[in-house]
Amino acid sequence: MSEIFDEAGVRDLYHRLLDSWRRNDAKEYAALFAEDGMMVGFDGSQVAAAEILGHLSAIFGDHRVATYVTKVRRVRPLGADHAMVQAIAGMVPPGADDLRPEVNAFQTLVAERRGGTWQIVMFQNTPAQYHGRPDLAERHTAEIREVLRAGADAGPV
Repeated sequence: MSEIFDEAGVRDLYHRLLDSWRRNDAKEYAALFAEDGMMVGFDGSQVAAAEILGHLSAIFGDHRVATYVTKVRRVRPLGADHAMVQAIAGMVPPGADDLRPEVNAFQTLVAERRGGTWQIVMFQNTPAQYHGRPDLAERHTAEIREVLRAGADAGPV
């Protein structure tokens, strides 16, 4: 086990995930996951690492996806070789220049460093519905819109 926590490496892993999504690169996206990793999609789909490539290839084959605009709220070490990223996200559809607030999300990534390389053990993309609390939904959108206006794309923040 390494003795120094590598926050920059964990952030880089998260941003490579978002970038591969933006580029519709299912192969690169899937390669970021540990062999025993898992993804939970926005619709609740649970996808094992071995199935991510096929799952995303079908999605990317049908259409261009929206671009995530994110703000990392916290990178929490869970030991020197384990970490959790907590972020809020919004999405800008292809050809648009603003967010679709109805698809705002919370993203949680759990990473593990194996053999010196950070890999995703779990990535969950949860809808930020805020049932009955429109003030929280508006705050989420405003926070992500600030990132978008600052010129971030899938962004390191």
